Amino acid sequence: MTFRTRIAMASAVAVAIAVILAAGASFIVARHALVSSTDDTLVQAARTTLSHPFIDTNDSGGTLAQVVSADGTIIAQSPAGRLPVDGLVRTVAKGGHTQTFTSALIDGTEFRELIVPVQTGIQVGGEHLPAIGTTRAALQLFVPLSGVNHQLGELGLTLLLVALGGVIIAALLGFVVARTALRPLNSVTDAVEALAETTDMSLRLEEGRADELGRLRSAFNQLFTALERSDDQQRQLVLDASHELRTPLTSLRTNTEIMRQIDAIDPETREQIIADMLTQIGELTTLIRDLTELARGESQVAPATVFRLDELVDDLIAIDATHGRTRSIEITSELSPCTVRSHRDRLARAIGNLLDNAIKWSPEGGTVHVSLAAGVITVADQGPGIDPEDMPKIFDRFYRAPAARSLPGSGLGLAIVAQVAREEGGSVAVAAGDGGGTLMRLEIPTID
Repeated sequence: MTFRTRIAMASAVAVAIAVILAAGASFIVARHALVSSTDDTLVQAARTTLSHPFIDTNDSGGTLAQVVSADGTIIAQSPAGRLPVDGLVRTVAKGGHTQTFTSALIDGTEFRELIVPVQTGIQVGGEHLPAIGTTRAALQLFVPLSGVNHQLGELGLTLLLVALGGVIIAALLGFVVARTALRPLNSVTDAVEALAETTDMSLRLEEGRADELGRLRSAFNQLFTALERSDDQQRQLVLDASHELRTPLTSLRTNTEIMRQIDAIDPETREQIIADMLTQIGELTTLIRDLTELARGESQVAPATVFRLDELVDDLIAIDATHGRTRSIEITSELSPCTVRSHRDRLARAIGNLLDNAIKWSPEGGTVHVSLAAGVITVADQGPGIDPEDMPKIFDRFYRAPAARSLPGSGLGLAIVAQVAREEGGSVAVAAGDGGGTLMRLEIPTID
């Protein structure tokens, strides 16, 4: 069943319920009004009958009449013959009830019945009938409901036809409204299908008015923009990775070709070539590791754990201190205890990248200072600093400042730091150091 059909059916059902309820209410109100009019007629007939000094059952306003004593004896009756007497009539005759309305079925015909108590001492009929004296009795008045039922039947048929017509019209209008309302959705569907077929990420929808459909079109445009940006980033990542891989692979190929003539190479040159090849392999390993780290990004499914951030930073400083000693670089620290809920391995990678970057740019014999307080890690080096024009770009993938292009590295280390900070709910920033150099600031939310 199509969405358009479901809308039309829902409209028809809603209208059908409303029409049926309205028709039912109208029928009940009309029946109550007609029965009330009949009751008024009976009351008027009773008043007319009881207003005479004697009760004439032959002249009771065109209704059937009967007088019954408290023990059920019929004292007087209409020419139509004996009318039904039940317990309610005897109760009224005994004074148990006042004026009472009820319904009765006589020879297959429905009657409306009024039972009223008769005052004592009134004569019934002509002089040929004995007086009641102090005996209590009840007057029964009957009027047929044939006319009322006929009117109600016609009204019910009319209401049924109106209800059926309303449902049919509602269904037709529902189809028309659904078709009109879904036309803009069809255009959105066509655009999405076109995107799926052509993979043209530049496709955009005309947003139109600021209504629900406009919001939907705007949401799809935002989705297309995000897809286009993601596609561009993937293409750029592949191009940048290819560019970064080309240099070490070309160098490895050249050195491998040279090593084919190993017998003609003197030992010193041979050792230099082997050292170069090992360096290039190390660069390739680092590049592949960094690409893997960036690729897994938000696909991290391992749950976050609670740990002491100061202890993690202290362990990483101990590891990087061994690298710093090769260039007589000292790492000093000032760490305050704090606890975080994070992914320990990813956070360790980000902090390690900050330390590696500081050691790489620090001059031989320099100092790298690390501090930690309330989840904020700062790493300050004594290097040449960063050009202000490069600061907005240093966290981009594969970006390398002109001064860094002669140094080893893939340009992904700080991009990994930025990605980890974002995924762990923190932030990273860079600034110039007070005494020169660069100051990196990584903030991670704490839980204490």
